[in-house]
Amino acid sequence: MSTHLLLGQTLAFDGDPFATDWSAVTRHDSHGAVLVQDGRIAAVGGAEALRAAHPTVPVTDYGQALICAGFIDAHMHYPQTGIIASWGKQLIDWLNTYTFPEEARFGDPAHARKVAETTLDLALAHGTTTLTSFCTIHPGSVDAFFEAAATRDMRVIAGKTCMDRNAPENLRDTAQGAHDDSAALLAKWHGQGRALYAITPRFSPTSTPEQLEALGALWAAHPDCLMQTHLSEQHPEIAWVHELFPEARDYLDTYERFGLLGPRGLYGHAIHLTERERARLAEVDASVVHCPTSNTFIGSGLFDLMGLAGARLRVGLATDTGGGSSFSMLRTMAAAYEIAQLRGHAVHPAQLMWLATEGSARALHLSGQIGHLGPGAEADLVVLDLASTTAIAQRAARADSIWDALFPTIMMGDDRAVRAVWVNGKPAQQGLARSSTQ
Repeated sequence: MSTHLLLGQTLAFDGDPFATDWSAVTRHDSHGAVLVQDGRIAAVGGAEALRAAHPTVPVTDYGQALICAGFIDAHMHYPQTGIIASWGKQLIDWLNTYTFPEEARFGDPAHARKVAETTLDLALAHGTTTLTSFCTIHPGSVDAFFEAAATRDMRVIAGKTCMDRNAPENLRDTAQGAHDDSAALLAKWHGQGRALYAITPRFSPTSTPEQLEALGALWAAHPDCLMQTHLSEQHPEIAWVHELFPEARDYLDTYERFGLLGPRGLYGHAIHLTERERARLAEVDASVVHCPTSNTFIGSGLFDLMGLAGARLRVGLATDTGGGSSFSMLRTMAAAYEIAQLRGHAVHPAQLMWLATEGSARALHLSGQIGHLGPGAEADLVVLDLASTTAIAQRAARADSIWDALFPTIMMGDDRAVRAVWVNGKPAQQGLARSSTQ
């Protein structure tokens, strides 16, 4: 039996801070502890009580650093790691200029393995312990991602990106090929170790009705899988969808009519929704994923976080790298705050932290399993130094609450704020932690 006790400040949630007063569902302990046992959280409580109850367990003392659930990136593209922060394009031009040429390189398994390893290591360095990723049309790109995650013992979700039109010939499959490749990959990876498979049409413009129908049939045959795609990211994209699907009521209907709308559906961006789309997403209990740095970087628009969360939709948070401009979920939270400010709302730090952990887990239908600092959850943890830079430290020194101390790290923090990361109950990086056995 492997057991370890982590000491520090702790931050946990026992409810949704968008559905009720944040102060009623947050649990902060300035002298807290987390007992990790065989890859899971066995207990969370006061440091003195847990040390007294487990006097022979190895201890890692993080001092005043904050221990919380590992961050969850609910929508990203690992093949775009190499093109992050590319200049000057919006969505369609971004795909044609940067994305498609880069994704064509993933027919080489060695290249796919190298990028998968780089992406996962960058995520861990920034405190992200779960990624939900699009791969490319190449089955080997899916294998590379899951294999790299398995060597790091990470919980990940991914799938082969399917496209049979409006893409370069070397990045197109067929309706039947997309179905058969996805079915084989699903059988190989879904539920193996910490891997989960997501059926993955890129978006309606790059799939024929026949391909969407084939993938809808696959999802119907495997309803326990997630299905991930894009929805209503930019106005020119929406106009293009109407041209390609003139019979559809709206963008969402291009998925619904082919069996690609359901409670385990993940719809990235979802910025420019009609009232019918908002109501229908809520009715079927689907998830939308907020990608704030991407939405500003490629000029997409301002996601209605408070409106959609207030309507009780499942809302996840994501970097959307490489359209997103940062691997950091701290920077992603900061961008979500800034976008909400432009819409007239000041999102509380508790709500931002919940989105990056519990909220994204809920969007992925993994509540209580990941993103949760509580007994029974998988022990994926991040430890944050709340004084990681001079600028942050001088601001945090003036704090009179945990939220005043944490908010500067959300707004100005980066990988330097990540003191340590624990993955499935084992340290991925220990930073400057002080360890002892007592």
